[in-house]
Amino acid sequence: MRWLVAVLLLLILGWFGWVYRQIEATADIDNAQPADAIAVFGAAEYAGRPSPVLHARLDKAVSLYDKGMAPVIVTLGGGSDKDSGKTEAGVGRDYLLANGVPFDKIIAETKSFDTEEQVNSLAYIAGRENFHHIIVVSDGTHLFRIALLCRRAGLDVYTSPRAALGRIDDIDRVKRMMHEVLSYTALRMDLRASRMHLWLEGHPADD
Repeated sequence: MRWLVAVLLLLILGWFGWVYRQIEATADIDNAQPADAIAVFGAAEYAGRPSPVLHARLDKAVSLYDKGMAPVIVTLGGGSDKDSGKTEAGVGRDYLLANGVPFDKIIAETKSFDTEEQVNSLAYIAGRENFHHIIVVSDGTHLFRIALLCRRAGLDVYTSPRAALGRIDDIDRVKRMMHEVLSYTALRMDLRASRMHLWLEGHPADD
C-alpha cells in the first residue's frame, strides 16, 4: 500500500510539474502572426472602465491591430446584474473605439461568463465570419488552457500574452499558476460540472 501511495504521489507530482512547465512556456512566448482576427478574452470592468488586466489585454490587441496582424478585433465577456448593464466585451469595444479602431472592425460578444463559454462564442463567430486563423490575447498563464479549449472547438489560434503589470510577488504568481494547473487538470478530466471546476471559475486569477 505504501508503494502504491508513493507511485500515485509521484504520478500526480509529475503531471502537475509537466502542466506547470507547459503553462510557463506558453506564457513566455508571443506566437502572434498574420491572422483573420484578434480575440481579447474578458477580464473585470469597473463601472464602465477596464480593470488594469483588461486594459493591458486591450492595449496588446490595439498594438497587434496597428501592426496589421489582423483586420478585426473580437472582444469577449458578459456582465452580471451588479454591472448596471455593462459588459466586459462592451467596455472593451468602447476602449478600442477610443484608441482608433473603427466600429466596423470590432465584434463585441457580450453573453459569455467564463473561459469555456468565451471560446464557444468565439468558435461561433469564427464560423459566421469565416475566420480561419485567430490571435488570442489574454494573460500569459491563461493561454495554455485557452489553446486547449480552442483546439477542442476546432479553432486554429496563435497565443499572444498581454504585457506584465509591474512586479508580481512570488506568492501571487504561485497562486495564479496553481489556479491554471488545477483548471487545466479539471478540463482534461472533463470535470466541467464538478464543484472544483465551478469553484475555480468563480475564483479566476485573470480578473
